[in-house]
Amino acid sequence: MDDVYYNNIVNKAIRDLSDPGSYNMVCHEHRLGEPMPSPFKLRRIIELIREIIFPGYFGETSLRAGTITHYMGVYVDELLDLLPQEILAGICFDCQENGARDLHEHGKNALLAAHEMIRSLPEIRRKMVRDVEAMYVGDPAAKSYGEVIFCYPAIRAITNYRIAHRLFELGVPLIPRFISEMAHSETGIDIHPEASIGDYFAIDHGTGVVIGSTCIIGNHVKIYQGVTLGAKSFELDEHGNPVKGIPRHPIVEDHVVIYAGATILGRITIGKNSVIGGNVWVTRSLPANSKIVQIRPGENSFANGTGK
Repeated sequence: MDDVYYNNIVNKAIRDLSDPGSYNMVCHEHRLGEPMPSPFKLRRIIELIREIIFPGYFGETSLRAGTITHYMGVYVDELLDLLPQEILAGICFDCQENGARDLHEHGKNALLAAHEMIRSLPEIRRKMVRDVEAMYVGDPAAKSYGEVIFCYPAIRAITNYRIAHRLFELGVPLIPRFISEMAHSETGIDIHPEASIGDYFAIDHGTGVVIGSTCIIGNHVKIYQGVTLGAKSFELDEHGNPVKGIPRHPIVEDHVVIYAGATILGRITIGKNSVIGGNVWVTRSLPANSKIVQIRPGENSFANGTGK
């Protein structure tokens, strides 16, 4: 076989790969030099926010009472340099328009969203402090708050979630999903940024946890590894495709514990103070104070008889 043969192979591959019919669905066309989201910059943004929320634990700075204001200023300044760029990239990626005026307007909106995100950081820290407390108090193996912050994958995943959720609330497209999927790949905990999660949220161990986009979770909820809060079925449109954006995931009220491997599906409500045992399958609503476990011969699956 000679060079001509190999050149023909290469040239045919190039022609096939250049055929619009082969890439229309998976190609993103750049317009006006619009930016693309940068995983590298997004990781740096998360690192900065993590250091802001938990001062002295992450990064390379050694904080003291007399220097913390300086370092908070340094972190926020870098964040204000990076965050508007990535928010703009998400807005541009989602935009269907094609004009310089639109790009200029998107830039202003990105800067506004970045400042709103900065303003939200004290509230995110407040929530994360409560999540750390819930993890520490609820786990007899935890030796200190520091151990929980440093070592528990759930704290990393919940931190990313709370950052991503706030960006979602601010109307930022794509970037929240980027941030939540970073934590998913690192921890095995999959929390959709659109889910609503209250205070004092704890995930013990965490591997394999899935929380769907329309979930609503109350305060003081604790779940274990392998728990799925998912959709049971999908409403279909006239073409047979799932309808997007409708509520299809569970509502979990306050002070609920869900043990390892439980699967809870559909737009159902788990009433407050309930306990869901390990490896059970729940597809109907439960009243408050329910306790459900695996069925044993001759027993009802509702241990206290309150389930319906």
